[in-house]
Amino acid sequence: MVKASKGYRRRTRYVMQKRARDRGLSPITRAFQSFDVGEKANVNIDPSIHKGQPHVRFHGRTGTVVGMQGNAYLIDVMDGGKKKQIIVRPEHLRKAQ
Repeated sequence: MVKASKGYRRRTRYVMQKRARDRGLSPITRAFQSFDVGEKANVNIDPSIHKGQPHVRFHGRTGTVVGMQGNAYLIDVMDGGKKKQIIVRPEHLRKAQ
């Protein structure tokens, strides 16, 4: 048997797949979103943009913006009872309601 690869995007065939009508690049305005410290944000990975993607385990989570690191945001997310800090670019974030 061949050993299964353990890449960063493994087992994401359907999670990181766009629907037929959404294929192609996303609107550029998504990259220009701004978030304030303390604001809630949903992590929604855009598979067409590879730069600044968080790990797939954080897809669909909601976190709090803690700060900035370059063009990306530092987000505090709960993961299995622990608070984790992830670095995410704005293309993969949505404002939480």
